[in-house]
Amino acid sequence: MRRFPMMLQLMLILFFVMAVPMGILTWYSDTRILQNAESAIAETSLAGLNASRKLNENALNNLAQDVVRLAATKVFDRIRSFETFEQANANYNNVRNTQMVLQELYNLNHRVDGVYSTFFHLSDSDYVVSTDKGITRLNRYESLDWMEEALAGKRGISGVWYPRKLASGTTVVSYILELNRLSTTTRGTIVVNLKESQIGGYLRSSEPGKHGYFLLESDGTVISHNDKSLLLTDGNAQAFIPDILQGVEREGYAIHEVEGERLIYTWSRSELFRWWIVNVYSMDELMSKTHTLQRSINVITIIIIIVGAALAVFLATWLSKPVRQLVRAVRARGNLGESNRNELVFLDAAFRRMQEEEEELYKLLKAREQDTRSLAIHNLLRGEASKQSAELFPEPYSRVAVVSIDRYRRYVSSTNPETRNYHRYVLISQCESLFPEGIHAGCVYTGDGCFVIVINYGDAELDDRLENVDRALAALREKAGELLGHSVTIGVSGEAETGAEITDKVVEAMEVIKYRLIEGSGRITYWKPEPDGSKKYIYPSNSERRILNFLDTGDLDSIVKELELIRDEIRSVDYISYDNILFIYNQIIGVAIKHIRENHVGASRLFTGRANVYSTIASLDTLDELEDYLVEFFGEMIRHTARSPGEANYGERIIRYLEEHFREEIVFEDMAKEIGISYSYMRKIIFEVTGKSLIDYTNMLRIEEAKRMLLESNRSIAQIAAEVGYANVQSFNRFFRKFEGMPPSGYKALKSGTSPERESL
Repeated sequence: MRRFPMMLQLMLILFFVMAVPMGILTWYSDTRILQNAESAIAETSLAGLNASRKLNENALNNLAQDVVRLAATKVFDRIRSFETFEQANANYNNVRNTQMVLQELYNLNHRVDGVYSTFFHLSDSDYVVSTDKGITRLNRYESLDWMEEALAGKRGISGVWYPRKLASGTTVVSYILELNRLSTTTRGTIVVNLKESQIGGYLRSSEPGKHGYFLLESDGTVISHNDKSLLLTDGNAQAFIPDILQGVEREGYAIHEVEGERLIYTWSRSELFRWWIVNVYSMDELMSKTHTLQRSINVITIIIIIVGAALAVFLATWLSKPVRQLVRAVRARGNLGESNRNELVFLDAAFRRMQEEEEELYKLLKAREQDTRSLAIHNLLRGEASKQSAELFPEPYSRVAVVSIDRYRRYVSSTNPETRNYHRYVLISQCESLFPEGIHAGCVYTGDGCFVIVINYGDAELDDRLENVDRALAALREKAGELLGHSVTIGVSGEAETGAEITDKVVEAMEVIKYRLIEGSGRITYWKPEPDGSKKYIYPSNSERRILNFLDTGDLDSIVKELELIRDEIRSVDYISYDNILFIYNQIIGVAIKHIRENHVGASRLFTGRANVYSTIASLDTLDELEDYLVEFFGEMIRHTARSPGEANYGERIIRYLEEHFREEIVFEDMAKEIGISYSYMRKIIFEVTGKSLIDYTNMLRIEEAKRMLLESNRSIAQIAAEVGYANVQSFNRFFRKFEGMPPSGYKALKSGTSPERESL
């Protein structure tokens, strides 16, 4: 087809566009004639019924998920403390919080068609927040006694559906969801009243006839029907309905004759809601429709054959004319393709080639420009001035600013390389655009979370220029914090009068960055020459001896006080250097480690698997962070050396607790308090005993129980997920795949020897 002329292709395509519908309609007519057989009609009706059932299940399940998502937003926590109507209306803030809850209920109504009303009742309160009556007292709203009956058969944490008639006479199917600890700490109930007519819209048969459909509960109560007088009545009083409800088949069909008319009954049972859907059709009407449809299709087929051939020729000629003219013009200007190709193929190849050449050229120019600029700045930082750097920085005065990401290791651990590359690109672009006219700035990334900015300016109005530099660096600090999610510290060097001094100014700016250890991170600091005697070192030897004594006695509070004294002494000395500070803390750590190893048997386990202490200290930004780290480190030392023999039973107690409570939402910090140990120590014990983390071991218990339930019960995946402690099916599926390498449905099919089916959620 690539070598056939476009006009011929269009003629063939347009003809087949006309011919294919004709063939489809003819085939459809023949198929419908064959379906006059009663069994074929019944199968088709049953398929339609199952489609309607799935539509109903999906619609109701989507509504239920919307309600669960609303509960998870914790919006109801705003009124958790308003136990009375008077408290809810006590002041403006209370009324606003209650109105916000009401607005969320309105939003829930608007997300789903057919919702009559929605209300929320806070447990033990005397008022209701509803979309039909607003915020009203409980005694002025409809009675909530029916909810006790509706929730009687509830299992797990999911909600229940309950058909009923409102005081207004409207029949609805209510979805009741009790808030639980998995979603919020607020106790209450959300109720969404879905109109019966909306459910009827999902189930209403598209087949002709007056007989319609039944939606029944498992006990035969009519939930929805064409005849509204039958709603909430006993469906067992209707013909042949008891046979369906008491039968063992989940779906099927049967033909019965009622008052001289042959009717086909099709039924299907919803495993998700335990409801029965029954459709009743007239066989006589179905046969009549087939004959009418066959005659209509024959007429349409004849019309398509006559009109299609003529239209194909006309449209092919008309549509291809502009393209053929364009191809002739392109070929006349240059040899961009083979002359015997189809017109569209020729144009596609020509334009693709032109676009590729343009894109490659643009990329090459941009890359070359950026690489040349960055290379010139890097060379200037190394003291190699060039013509390019002179063009970038033509003014006589320069400063160097170093932008360092605070807590860089934490930043690296929380972001992937692609994200960090994107952050670097954005930060460099914003850096160069923040400086005002008259100030030239170039930024490059030098590694380890540091960006170097060369700031170049003239001597005219020097003070104003420096103020502009201050404002630009402050704006850069704010934008970097928003982009990275971490604060940055900026060190600014002294002033350079020649390009040869830039290298020294980089060293000055890097030295300024070290000052954040004392002054704190997130600052902009300018270089100041060190006073005479600044290289003098200090060391708190008395504090070192006292810390070792306190370690032996297990007195952590006294160690904390000694560390505070060391911190205050460091801050009081104006000549202390960064290297001196690291020496002090490294020496204290080293002496303490040596002391513990020499005086406590088995103390080496304390340091097994721990990150390098000295590298960690060097990566910390402030004295406060250093002090917090040492307090935690010494505390771990004291807890290790003070263990009692009875602590060997902690592992058994932790495992027994998890085996008894894994179906619930476990707050590990509260669990540790109940056992009587710290949370970090509990995590360490469970890893030593089981080789797994707390979360992994808990999820392993849940998945093992879920595997048993999949093979020994007929519960749906959604029900199993709720019973073993998962708030939603997505989390359950994710952890099941993690531990078993396959979804729950695939595991059940593999173990039971059957083909996997799509589970209804």
